[in-house]
Amino acid sequence: MTLAELYKKGAQALSQRELDFNTEGVERELVLKHNEEVFNKFMFHQRAIGAVIATTKTKLLNVELSAPIIQSPITHPINLIAEDGLLKVARGLKSAGSMMSLGTPIPPNLADIVATGVPVMQTLKPLADRDRLMRLLIRVEEAGVTWIGIEVDAGEGTRRFKNCAPISVAELKELKKQVSHPLILKGILSAWDAEKALEAGADALFVSNHGGHTIDSLPHPLDVIEEIKMVTGERLPIIVDGGFRYGTDVLKALAFGAQAVGLGRPVLWALAADGEEGVRTLITEMTDELKRAMTLTGVKDLQSANRDILLPVK
Repeated sequence: MTLAELYKKGAQALSQRELDFNTEGVERELVLKHNEEVFNKFMFHQRAIGAVIATTKTKLLNVELSAPIIQSPITHPINLIAEDGLLKVARGLKSAGSMMSLGTPIPPNLADIVATGVPVMQTLKPLADRDRLMRLLIRVEEAGVTWIGIEVDAGEGTRRFKNCAPISVAELKELKKQVSHPLILKGILSAWDAEKALEAGADALFVSNHGGHTIDSLPHPLDVIEEIKMVTGERLPIIVDGGFRYGTDVLKALAFGAQAVGLGRPVLWALAADGEEGVRTLITEMTDELKRAMTLTGVKDLQSANRDILLPVK
């Protein structure tokens, strides 16, 4: 099954389950529209003669990946799509050499998900009840996750989840003291927040507009990654998400300086289309596309990707 076929089948299946609330954006959905458009701003400089077959393997912090493609944080819709959906996604990602990211609510079977062997990042929202946030942090640590994330852009909640409050640098520093795993700050979209993330001691940044679920008129990560990297340099890995659908999209992000790309809605479509096997197909097909695009643009490994391979569309 091609990615286009997988997406079409999955989207049709989801349309019959009335899950639009989980996939639509806020207000006029300008974020979602722009997410689709941003990749068309650049084409590739092809460098086919003397091409070397590329490798997509990488290590992100303490995680070995078959490609720089992981799941973006999602929890709520997955078990609505398929029985034991979270475990099916976990196994599909594991078999493809990828990583799972989970959002709100924290799955009650988090330890079982971790036991599948897939690397797991569990993100937490900045709950207004900070004592509860700390209890959840301890619970996540005890479950044995690989990374812990804080969704700093959810200070006013999201389209679905409320009862949050903006989090400060001081509070992030305190959270950092409580964890033994890498701390990822998700929702960074400006040099301002990148500076604050460095001050807080973040181990990596997840540059994201939250799939259009917070506020509208936000930029895409590729619009702001350069200003963010002016602050962070090579000190922090950068993960991006937002409308990534194909391997060529991933290569464009790598050319801008990202170390990995997260997939949100494609994981839901893949699960709806073909369960665990659909998730595995999603990652392996995107990886094959990425490898082909890298090879034909002269990018032998992920570290070799840069803006020189991109041709702005006039």
